[in-house]
Amino acid sequence: MSNTQIADIIIIGGGLNGFAQALAFAAHGVTCHVIDRADPKTMLAPDFDGRVSAISSSSMKLLSTVGLGGALEGKGCPIEQIWVSDQLKPGALDFVPEQGDGYLGEMIENRLIRQLLFDAVKARPEIHLHMPAEITATEVSDGGVRVTLANGTQLSASLLVVAEGRRSATRDGAGIKLTEWDYAHQAMVTAIIHERPHNNIAYEIFYPTGPFAILPMLDDEAGQHRSAIVWSVPRKDAPVYGKLGPRAMAHEISKAMGGLLGDIRMNAPVSGYPLSFQHANRITDTRLALIGDSAHGMHPIAGQGLNLGLRDVAALAQVVVEGMRLGLDPGDAQILDRYARWRSLDIQSVMMATDTLNKLFGVPGKTASAARRLGLAAVQRMKPLKDFFMAEARGESGDLPKLLQGMPV
Repeated sequence: MSNTQIADIIIIGGGLNGFAQALAFAAHGVTCHVIDRADPKTMLAPDFDGRVSAISSSSMKLLSTVGLGGALEGKGCPIEQIWVSDQLKPGALDFVPEQGDGYLGEMIENRLIRQLLFDAVKARPEIHLHMPAEITATEVSDGGVRVTLANGTQLSASLLVVAEGRRSATRDGAGIKLTEWDYAHQAMVTAIIHERPHNNIAYEIFYPTGPFAILPMLDDEAGQHRSAIVWSVPRKDAPVYGKLGPRAMAHEISKAMGGLLGDIRMNAPVSGYPLSFQHANRITDTRLALIGDSAHGMHPIAGQGLNLGLRDVAALAQVVVEGMRLGLDPGDAQILDRYARWRSLDIQSVMMATDTLNKLFGVPGKTASAARRLGLAAVQRMKPLKDFFMAEARGESGDLPKLLQGMPV
């Protein structure tokens, strides 16, 4: 058909993972369509909503390699230490890299990452962006993939990459089932201005009611110290917090912080997100691959959600590019089988470790608290174990795709 636009790959979803995937393909000459229903003007709103992401050092290497290196320079706050505590009681655990090892990651505002990714995508001739666009039909067969848009445009490709997020209609339509459970908690996300500098330390404080994270951000233009807050509270209590004004909310956050950073005040509105565990029982189907939250949705306790998605991006880009060099088309079953085998164990291990950590620290009672503090103290004394956890935080463990090592495929 004259109105059919052909590319190597179609990506459904123009979020952080979808855009990163498109750039990873484009950096190697692979063409793709990116479809998203969101209006860029709404998606790229400049107002700060308090959301930030911990970008591991390996994820930073990926973003730099696909073209964002210069744009990201100096935009994130380095994480030079992670401090973990059970209810601010004695026996805290801290992760501090040795001199020369580099930082553990960077805290970057989501709105900034989104804007830089969007600008980079718009600049690549290999990427055809369809935003806002509604999909009216998706056809997947042994011969290829065809997507029809509401304006009548038809897109054709060899592979369909699904980056729609947790509520993926395309994943569900492919008959891919989920293993999932509800944590009955809600994450309250915001940002604060505080009296004392954070010294590039990320704090994770575990309370029986849920974890409380203080994440370092760059000072604002006036030199005021800032941090992001991710606070998990029982869902039944969330409406109470939602009714609080800025001063009352700052007071509650200050109590949970135990005065770590002195006096505080709010720097962003409070957003709430229900927390659940969600794992796709498989991440591939005929000419289809899942990445990011479409494949796995996890508790934010370890801040690894986006990094896990970027590991999907790097692995999928590598198997596709290497397969195409051998003469295979991007949707070949051999390529998708390699992607599934490469990613499945890592996804499962990270998600289950995060789930176990959340449940372990959520056990109430003095005995459980004492046992946790003994465990933290034991890890504090064991350098090999601490080194392992820091490698996990950096995203540098396991069989790393080349992009996560800072190398093109």
